Amino acid sequence: QVQLVESGGGLVQAGGSLRLSCAASGRTFSSYAMGWFRQAPGKEREFVGAIGWNGYTYYADSVKGRFTISRDNAKNTVYLQMNSLKPEDTAVYYCAADTSTIAIMRGTNDYWGQGTRVTVSS
Repeated sequence: QVQLVESGGGLVQAGGSLRLSCAASGRTFSSYAMGWFRQAPGKEREFVGAIGWNGYTYYADSVKGRFTISRDNAKNTVYLQMNSLKPEDTAVYYCAADTSTIAIMRGTNDYWGQGTRVTVSS
């Protein structure tokens, strides 16, 4: 079992930055792919980005060049650095984990966090 706890959400003005963190339980974190999804009010959950166990990263077109995913295996933590935030980035952001990066990109991963809310004001 893997438990995921997100933090770092909040209110920020358009153009600003936030860094989300996701702390994972378990001793095999380094072998897991990790990812981020978001769900805006009235919309379906959508893929934001993922990072494989090997450090390879993948991003949705809507955030490419603005968001960066990184991981610290020593701290069992994955990060989502969000820059140049836009009001349309407003959503609840969820951390995801799976042994398969493809599963994360498809949203069929095994583990989810509880979410952290990000609000971007215009």
